Amino acid sequence: MEDEDIALNSVLGLELNRVFFAVRETANKQKIIEFARGVLQSERSKPAESATPDGPAS
Repeated sequence: MEDEDIALNSVLGLELNRVFFAVRETANKQKIIEFARGVLQSERSKPAESATPDGPAS
């Protein structure tokens, strides 16, 4: 699952980068930066998911 998360984050990061450079207006680039920061902060503030002793649910 962690490998899937890393791969998804890489794809999302590349797509965000592509959109950022496609946008010409500085104000819109600032909005993209603020959005990305908000997402990162919310992800960092989530408690780490602990695995159950029986393993992952299927």
